[in-house]
Amino acid sequence: MKVLIATSDVPFVEGGHIVIAKELVSAINEYGFKAELLLTPQNRFSKIFSAYISTRLIDAEEDGIGDKIDKLISFRYPSYALKHPNHTVWINHRMREYYDLWENFYSTLGKKAKIKEKIKRALIHRLDNHFLKRVKKIYAQSENIKSRLEKWGKIKSEVLYPPPPRRNYREGNYTKTIFTVSRLVKHKRVDLIIKALQFTEDKEITLVIAGDGPDLKKLKTLIKSLNLGKRVSFVGRVSDSQLVNLYSNCGAVFYSPLNEDYGFVTVEAFASAKPVITTEDSGGVRELVLKSKAGIVSENDLKKLSKKIDELFSDKNELIKLGERGKNWVSKLKWEKTVEKLLFDN
Repeated sequence: MKVLIATSDVPFVEGGHIVIAKELVSAINEYGFKAELLLTPQNRFSKIFSAYISTRLIDAEEDGIGDKIDKLISFRYPSYALKHPNHTVWINHRMREYYDLWENFYSTLGKKAKIKEKIKRALIHRLDNHFLKRVKKIYAQSENIKSRLEKWGKIKSEVLYPPPPRRNYREGNYTKTIFTVSRLVKHKRVDLIIKALQFTEDKEITLVIAGDGPDLKKLKTLIKSLNLGKRVSFVGRVSDSQLVNLYSNCGAVFYSPLNEDYGFVTVEAFASAKPVITTEDSGGVRELVLKSKAGIVSENDLKKLSKKIDELFSDKNELIKLGERGKNWVSKLKWEKTVEKLLFDN
């Protein structure tokens, strides 16, 4: 069997969906079939329709030597516009500015732009409904994504959580360090944990931030303004081995993007036996923490979040207990079972 895995891509940015797609390719190849990754265009915001059109025109039914491609599995917009008779979608999200982030996005627009974007939004909804209602099967990568599909389009799906990327995770130490890894952009909300840190009673609690992005300078300025330079450090982009070490040597992981689709940082933390700190509005992350009972969910209030952090780090045994709970929960997510589900259960 030849399986084509497709997801959209923009230059110089590797989101979680690409990591999951690459893991799926490896898992299918290890299963004994042949799989390859196809990166379809996403394009900048103003050119999104051309991305849909060019994706639809791609021939996904034959490979380069004329052999039949037996199965297509696509991920996010607009890769699901690909045409194939045996097409399964394992979706992480549609164009969020036109769905769950619409109100925030719309409020930033001028009068003429609001009219233009309302029309574009309606067209994108029609396109998405057209393509998604014609595939063989849809799996959602979280309950959060499933509910969005139902809310906007009445599109049926089944939840299938992605396992964590296969790395040499280990439990390590439980230090008084909070670790977070993310693209440094506004909706990932790394500033939340920085601001909360100023209110913790335990001043020995430190924060390590991995990742890069356009908000780096703003975050550094924030740290300086709060006089947290001795408690917060940036390590930039890290290798897989460095990432495993950072997970291993922290006491807990903070991850609280706004209404996240899935958040595989969460399951990586669990695989490292580390509890996750998040907030009530983090979407898929909140979902995973509540399901696993392997972390804390705080109100989106800095002082309440800081109090929860103090309580968590006041008892090392609690850190260990929550970490082991997460490790046990995530151990049930297997790539082999995921492959079998995506290839045969539809």
